[in-house]
Amino acid sequence: MTKEGLLKYNMKKYVCIDIGGTAVKYGLIGADGMIISRGETPTEAEKGGPSILEKAVTITDRFTQEHEIAGICVSTAGIVDTKKGMIRHAAPLIPQYTGTRIKETMEQRFSVPCEVENDVNCAGLAEYLTGAGKDSDPMLMLTIGTGIGGCMVTGGHVFHGVSYSACEVGYMHMRGSDFQTLGSAGSLVKKTAERKQEPVEDWNGFRIFSEAKLGNSVCIETIDELTDVLGLGIANLCYVLNPETVVLGGGIMAQEDYLADRIRTALDTYLIDSIATHVTIRFAKHRNDAGMLGAFYHFKGCHLS
Repeated sequence: MTKEGLLKYNMKKYVCIDIGGTAVKYGLIGADGMIISRGETPTEAEKGGPSILEKAVTITDRFTQEHEIAGICVSTAGIVDTKKGMIRHAAPLIPQYTGTRIKETMEQRFSVPCEVENDVNCAGLAEYLTGAGKDSDPMLMLTIGTGIGGCMVTGGHVFHGVSYSACEVGYMHMRGSDFQTLGSAGSLVKKTAERKQEPVEDWNGFRIFSEAKLGNSVCIETIDELTDVLGLGIANLCYVLNPETVVLGGGIMAQEDYLADRIRTALDTYLIDSIATHVTIRFAKHRNDAGMLGAFYHFKGCHLS
């Protein structure tokens, strides 16, 4: 590449949008992968898919008025057909989102390429390339939030499966229920509130961990039950996928100092030694930027030239 061509390449900017159930995070990323600016707005999921798509258009339009944009990179909740850039399936949390053609709409509106990927897959790709999973292969990413999401990355590529729904691990059957019903942050809050006989609105993950560190027996007990479920779920996934590294993300995983040894102990309880000794547990590095960065990396992977 000539000096002039390199300069032109380095000036390229990309709009990155991360659509979650609660907030839409967005930013401008340079060709070097550095975030130039970032912002956030409520998703207002109850208004449905058309409203979310309009938010994405409005965000992009604002950036195009001030910058020359080379591409649009979208990370979103839901099962995503990455070739068509459309939502194949969305939970009831976002009505009228299934079937939304994000790629087609954005490309027609702005005349630049747009690529769309599932949010957990984006987080996994970000952690694999520049985060906690760097230099690990294969890598399994789990996000522990309202539910539990999963992503498998190997050879630099997200494994999607035949219907783009590989690693929908939250639905994995466990103990008469499923992984995310038993092991999510949402279940931790609900269980703690029930045992304290207090409204669930009075509790959140931060309060539970704060009180556990102060010796609250109920909070300690519910966290221990959660880590046991996570250990079992991760062990089952390791038996099938045999990852080198498991990266844990999501809000409560910010409590690494409290959770790391507990999850490791639970995992070793359910894994045979010959596998356990080859599995490393790490905690996500990119946090709130993971979706945007992963969307950017996914876009660049689709446009290598």
